[in-house]
Amino acid sequence: MSTFFATPVRDASTAIADYFVPANAPFSCVVKKGESVRIVDLEGQQAVDTLFYRADDFSERYSSQDTLRVQGSAYVSTGTKLISSEGNLMLTVTADTCGRHDTSAGACSCEANTVRFGHQVKYLHACRENFVIEVMKHGMSKRDVVPNINFFMNVPVEPSGELAIVDGISGPGDYVELKAEMDVLLVISNCPQINNPCNGFNPTPIQVLVFAGEEG
Repeated sequence: MSTFFATPVRDASTAIADYFVPANAPFSCVVKKGESVRIVDLEGQQAVDTLFYRADDFSERYSSQDTLRVQGSAYVSTGTKLISSEGNLMLTVTADTCGRHDTSAGACSCEANTVRFGHQVKYLHACRENFVIEVMKHGMSKRDVVPNINFFMNVPVEPSGELAIVDGISGPGDYVELKAEMDVLLVISNCPQINNPCNGFNPTPIQVLVFAGEEG
C-alpha cells in the first residue's frame, strides 16, 4: 500500500463502532462531532459511493462543487476539507492510504447504466437506488440524493477534460479516515457496478469503523 498518513495510525480494536457492509449494499450511521470514521476497502478496487448530511438538519448536505472550489483540486485526499451546501466544514480527511478519491463522476444509476451499457442491464442494481433506499430510512427521498464522493474510485481527468473510469488503485486493506467537524449522517452505497472497472468487475465488502474523539 502507498501511504499518505496525516495522523498516527490507530488500532482498529480501539474503534467504538465496527460495521461490515456487504458487497452491493447500502449503509448509514451517525458520526458525532470530533469522532473519526474510517472506510476500509477490504479486498481492494472497491468503489464506495458516499454522502454526508448534517445530522440535525438534512437540508444541509455535502457539496462536491464547493469542496472542489475550496481546495482547488480535482481529487479528495489527506487534508481535503469536505464542505456543505451552506459553506460549512463538515469533515476533514485526516488519513488516506490510497492516494486519491473522486468527487466528480457521481453515482451510477439504472438509467445511466442503460445509456452506457445497453438495455440488457436496465434492471441491474445501482448506487442511486441504494442511496434512495437508505435515505428513505431517515425520512428523505430521491430528491435529497446529491452528487457524492466515490472513495477508492479512480477517475483520471483526460487532457481533453473528459473523465475516465479505469481500474482502481486501492489494494486490500486500504482506507480513508475523516474527522467529523459537525454531527453528520454518513450514507454509503457499496457500489454494485459490474459493467465498468471501478470495482474490478467484482463488487466486494467494506468495513466502516468509528473512533471516539480525542479527549481535551
